[in-house]
Amino acid sequence: MKTSRHPALLSRRTVLAAAGIGAAFIRTIPAAWAQSAFEERRLLIENPHTGESFADVYWCRGQYVEPALEQINWVMRDFHRDIVEPIAPSLLDLLYRLAETVDAENPVRILSGYRTPETNRLLGREGLSVAKNSQHLYGKAADICIEGVSLRDLRRAALEQEAGGVGLYPRDGFVHVDVGPVRTWAWPVRRMRRRHGGSSAAVGGHGKGGRRA
Repeated sequence: MKTSRHPALLSRRTVLAAAGIGAAFIRTIPAAWAQSAFEERRLLIENPHTGESFADVYWCRGQYVEPALEQINWVMRDFHRDIVEPIAPSLLDLLYRLAETVDAENPVRILSGYRTPETNRLLGREGLSVAKNSQHLYGKAADICIEGVSLRDLRRAALEQEAGGVGLYPRDGFVHVDVGPVRTWAWPVRRMRRRHGGSSAAVGGHGKGGRRA
């Protein structure tokens, strides 16, 4: 459900308590995703547009922590309209793995997370040829960068995950990642490829006249 209410900030005690009290506060995931019953996954993200951040455990003891997910949803909201929709937990897992892979010492910067259809159309009117069926509309995509990590290293790490789409935008300073169909593109290379076979199609980038997923 859409909301513009800011969720309460979490303490570590709140997170760990939530991880142990049951389905009212936690979302259970398939056992295949649980590496360890006692593992914690900590996510460090920040929204440079709003100055807000999340730096805490979002997954603990084989389960997602609902209060943490609510806080992340807020940080990754459509900040243009203060509209919140659930961010796909699989996208959070991807961001976590990327940060681990590149040994990030700084938060993952979320330049764009969830995006409403209205904002998507607004970006189009401003000269950005955004994808009409963008994964951002479903809370399944993020445009990211990490201070101290090159975009090419970040893109390489994302490609290794084979978790969805990966787009490189060096002129705009970010890498697009999503948990939709596996594919890759870059601007201004102007070539998108669907991995594991399939055809290639020319696309543009984030700039005017280009394409943004």
